[in-house]
Amino acid sequence: MASASCTAPKTAPEFHPTVWGDFFINYEPQPLQACMLRPEKWMRERSDQLRKDVSQLFDAFDDVFNKFKHRDESFIIDITNDPKGLLSLYNAANLLTHNEEALQEAILFSRHHLELMKSNLKSPLAEQVSRALQIPLSRTLKRVEALSYILEYNVHEQRYNPLILELAKLDFNLLQHIHQRELKTITQWWEDLSNDIGLDYIRDRIVECYFWSYSMYFEEEYTRARMILAKFFMLTSLLDDTYDTHATLEECRKLNVAIQSWDESDISVLPDYLKNFFLKVMSNFVEFENELEPHIRHRNAYIRKVQIEMSVMSAGIQALSVCILVGMGDMVTEGAIEWAIGNNDAVRAGGEVARFMDDMAAFKNGRNKLDVASSVECYIKEYNVTSEVALAKIGSLVEDAWKTINQAHIDRRELLPFVHRVTNLSRSMAILFLDKRDAYTYSKDFKGTMESHFVKPIPL
Repeated sequence: MASASCTAPKTAPEFHPTVWGDFFINYEPQPLQACMLRPEKWMRERSDQLRKDVSQLFDAFDDVFNKFKHRDESFIIDITNDPKGLLSLYNAANLLTHNEEALQEAILFSRHHLELMKSNLKSPLAEQVSRALQIPLSRTLKRVEALSYILEYNVHEQRYNPLILELAKLDFNLLQHIHQRELKTITQWWEDLSNDIGLDYIRDRIVECYFWSYSMYFEEEYTRARMILAKFFMLTSLLDDTYDTHATLEECRKLNVAIQSWDESDISVLPDYLKNFFLKVMSNFVEFENELEPHIRHRNAYIRKVQIEMSVMSAGIQALSVCILVGMGDMVTEGAIEWAIGNNDAVRAGGEVARFMDDMAAFKNGRNKLDVASSVECYIKEYNVTSEVALAKIGSLVEDAWKTINQAHIDRRELLPFVHRVTNLSRSMAILFLDKRDAYTYSKDFKGTMESHFVKPIPL
């Protein structure tokens, strides 16, 4: 947060309008039986039965990684003519942590050969290799990969099981119907809020915020968590746009004072255009608290605490990590909350992934001329190097951060379900900021991806 003047307003960049218009507000999801030719009750009963059948198949599952090893447990190196083997080796090696040179060499080896052969591969293996070379499987949102794989499974797998495919399609469509209802609710919330606060300089991205939240947890039982987190994403985005693109330095200081005191009486220090906004932020936090069970409502204070800190320093990922866990309810332990608040290992590394990927995207797409310099620009200036060298260096820092995240999955076994959810935040950054794009701010090219998740059911 910076400005060349204490009083002159910043020149706000031109953000394109929402690509959704009133689509989800006016959207009436068709009854599932209309698009699936089966009653919803039948689909749910069929899905439950398929879960039982498929779970029995996995009881006899054997760890296939052994096919890459000799009897003495050493790796088989001569797999250059086996693209599926190379792809599996590449994805497995990307779970490396710091100082694992053998796995680093395996990544370079497998990536090199996959790049050489990808143009000669047939579908769907060609698409799977391309996806992995962009984002390794361990960094891919499981819901995103599942959607692609569902459409490839019966072609790709020699031992294709129709029960598994049927279950996957039913499960996706049943959950999509729930997500559609949630989107209708949250877009109405956003329309009411945006009309009340009247800020015309912000990014109108509520569906994108919901996608971000959905990336953390898509399962049916996390409706409350999804809705709270999507709203929190939107409120955070509003704050970010206010600080970065519109408010003067003096106005930013006043907003900091009001947020830190967290008292309605302090709105008097704010400029008129921010008064109602501040009150709405406060009232939404009250609503978050009321949605929690009485015995865990005190956890809402944790979100407010890190939100206050976020207004002072760049701690957005920490605040989001806490919010991810708080909305999950009773299953989250106090130890998990304290871990997130402590800004340790995976949380801090997730912040680095977010910061550096955002900086590389901003460098590529351009930034508001009054914004502070990004890590890319700082590196160019400090070391007198080209932008290509600087981008490569910042990219290597992202890779180091992923190694720390991988290590957290080993070191934090007792918190593994929560580490996984927080890591989804980094996985979401991988897809939204792929190839140095910013698919949140400039979401026109990302609309097709969101439609495949929220609008189009999979034909049975």
